[in-house]
This record gives sequence, C-alpha cells and structure tokens, in this order.
Amino acid sequence: MENFALIGVAGYIAPRHLQAIKDTGNTLVAALDKSDSVGILDSYFPQADFFTEFERFDRYLEMLRRKEPERSVHYVSICSPNYLHDAHCRFALRIGADAICEKPVVLNPWNVDALLEAEREYGKNIYTVLQLRLHPEILKLKQKVEQNSSDKTYDIELTYITARGKWYFYSWKGSEEKSGGIATNIGIHFFDILTWIFGKPIRNIVHVKQPDLAAGYLELQKARVRWFLSLRHEDLPAEAARGSRRSYRCIKINGEPFEFTDNFQDLHTRVYEEVLKGNGFKLEENRNAIEIVYEIRKTKPSPKLGEMHSLCQKLNRGRFDEGQKIFCSPEQLY
Repeated sequence: MENFALIGVAGYIAPRHLQAIKDTGNTLVAALDKSDSVGILDSYFPQADFFTEFERFDRYLEMLRRKEPERSVHYVSICSPNYLHDAHCRFALRIGADAICEKPVVLNPWNVDALLEAEREYGKNIYTVLQLRLHPEILKLKQKVEQNSSDKTYDIELTYITARGKWYFYSWKGSEEKSGGIATNIGIHFFDILTWIFGKPIRNIVHVKQPDLAAGYLELQKARVRWFLSLRHEDLPAEAARGSRRSYRCIKINGEPFEFTDNFQDLHTRVYEEVLKGNGFKLEENRNAIEIVYEIRKTKPSPKLGEMHSLCQKLNRGRFDEGQKIFCSPEQLY
C-alpha cells in the first residue's frame, strides 16, 4: 500500500483523485487546502491529517520522511490552481515523492524543461493526468489513424461550450495569469488528444480571443482543426439550452460526429493504475499541448487567416478585433 498526500482537496477535481486513491487500495496520509470546506474527506479518508497552511503541511510531511518512514509519502496528488502546479511538483520531488499533477502541469513551455531538470536532480517522477488518452473510444480512434497507411489529412471541427457564471471570472480561473486563459483552462484536454492522435502542430492561428470565448485554426501533421471554445450560456445550441444543459461538446471528423460522451467515470482511477505500474504519462508528453495554448495566449487574433470554425462564420454582428466583445445569436448559429 502506498501513502499519498493531496494538495487542493477542496477543489472541483479533487474527489476524482480521492476516489482513485481509494480504488487502487492506497491511503491518504495528509491533505492541504486554504479552504476548510473539506467534508468530502469523511467519505474517503476521515483519518487523513488536514492543513490550511502550506508551511505546516510541508513541515509535517518532512517530519514523516525523517522520523516515521512507514508513514512517509510516496506520491503527492496535485489539484491546486494551474499557476501553482510547477511549485507543487517541485515540493513533491523535494520530499522524496513522485507527483501526480492535473493538467496543465505548467503554463509555459520552458517550465517543462525546468521540471525535467528537477526530476533528474531528485531522482523522482512527475506524472500528469491525461485521462482522455485512456478513453476507450479515443484509443480506438488513435489505432484507426495509425493503421491508415495513406497520407490522408483529416478535417476536424472541435466545439466545446461550457457555461460558467459570474463567479468564474472572480476566481483564479478568470485570471489569465493564473489559469492560462480559456484555451488552457478548458481546451488543453482536447489539444492534447488531437496532437496525440494526429501529430505535432505545424500552424497555429487565432481568430477570436476574449476572456470567455476563443476560436482558431490548428494545422497538425495529419489534420486540419477548426476549434471553438466558449464559456457563454448564449452560445449553447438550442437543444442543449432547452434541456437545461450547461455544456456542449462535439468533435466532427470529416463531417461525422465522433462520440465519446460516456465512459468518463473511472478514467482518473485508470491513470492512477498506470502510474502505480510505472506507466504514467510523463512530462515530455505534455509539451505539444502546452506549446499550443501558450501560442494562443500570446498571439494576436488574425481572423482572415486559416480556416474558420462554422460558429465564427455565422457570427451575425460584432468584430474580431482584440478587446472587442463578440455578440452572437444562438438561433442563427444553429
């Protein structure tokens, strides 16, 4: 049985990590969060020690390492805000543990190189949660593409709309400096699987970039991708809005919808199983997606270049100039 610590236990994604630790037969020794709304621990590891101050958490885990080796931590699960992932990965390595970090593992490409150096220095590993790579339908798609011996280029349209309330923009997620912006915070999952399946990025064009909306064109070795990401409720298709759904996800490949809505429940557990077997996703596997979202964050929109997503084409008023709010009518979009 392995000992775990978890940083960010009050966050949205933490329960999936708690479940994965429990499902794999391991134990949570200690948890950290600046918020003390962590009653969720009672459902998983009620005996885990809990801290709201990082300094005390650090001191406690270091004490276990030195004085109680049977309770020392082997893995640190990191569910903290994006901008803290880098520092928390380093902390895990420093106390002699491997890290299991939510994506994005870092916000900037050069931070990957710095963490690779830290791995070599401490002799420990940083694993990342790229759970969509373990989804059965995505695995089938990757196999199909790899078995295609032709030089075929796939035509892909990615649409992800997940409505967020005002709270989002008051939290760290609404700060580009802390979250990396919309493309990093909600899009990096998709950019990862697309580059994993269809190859490295060749061309990256941004058509629209707003705090709550981004769209562009991404050319990969085996695919042309038109992508659209939105946090706005008014961008949801009519059928989703009528059904009180707050998210809409669609990937079309050569005009045909690619369905992978189901089988998400145990993917974090699958990630942990692979990590415990020594087969987890390592730092270098994150590079392509991190480079893509970094370029999106730093690039000025060029609406006249590349192939535009169908939703951008149907925007009935507003301009694509950076800083100009985009308005659209859902009735005319769908």
